[in-house]
Amino acid sequence: MIELSVLIVIRNEERQIEECLKTISFADEIVVILDKCNDGSEKIVKKYTSSFYKGDWNIEGDRRNFGINKCKGKWILEIDADERVSKKLKKEIKKIIQISSFDWHQIQVKNYLGKKIINYGWGAYFGKSAYAGLFKNKMKIWGKQRVHPKIKMLGNQGRTLENKLDHYYCKNIYDLFKKLNSYSNAKAIDLRNTNQNETLNRNIRRIFSRFWKCFFLRKGYKEKEIGFTIALVAAIYPLLSFLKYKK
Repeated sequence: MIELSVLIVIRNEERQIEECLKTISFADEIVVILDKCNDGSEKIVKKYTSSFYKGDWNIEGDRRNFGINKCKGKWILEIDADERVSKKLKKEIKKIIQISSFDWHQIQVKNYLGKKIINYGWGAYFGKSAYAGLFKNKMKIWGKQRVHPKIKMLGNQGRTLENKLDHYYCKNIYDLFKKLNSYSNAKAIDLRNTNQNETLNRNIRRIFSRFWKCFFLRKGYKEKEIGFTIALVAAIYPLLSFLKYKK
């Protein structure tokens, strides 16, 4: 019986996928979804697993759900190409899946900007402090959005894992703004397709609420200029998405 599957969904990640794959060799099965890949990702992936699937998805939730359905393990660990499983986290995961009577667990995350850990200020779709990354098969369903899909978790939640996942989120500040542009493009399409009742005034108000949340409530001020930048990017994301949608 396959106890643990690790699922990775990628698009043109030849520069970092191998470093990710090296940290998950403890899994009974590695499943990789190659979405619109036209670089050398497939060649690298073949060195680590034969369970890879190629396709063309426009909806983030669709490709994630496709990958979950391809996993044969009792448990699934879902990570991205820019994430790494430390030795301590690996040990904890192996223990949890043997003793847990629950259906899913949150994994805490250490977000890096370059080689520097940024501990504070993340959220509002930029970075993540924790996520439902370890779950029993069929207990996680992704929504239909292109960017940051809503997630439905089934069953009972267990304790949050103590050891954190390393997330190399951005190479630098420039990369953070590239993500802002990419995310807002996708969100604008979601707004168009779902006909949400969005207004300019509502999205202007979100600038202040999101900045307050990231910079003050999540203590982004402790990261000084970087914390301010993260809060600013998170704050203008809804407004920028809305303006692109209106165009």
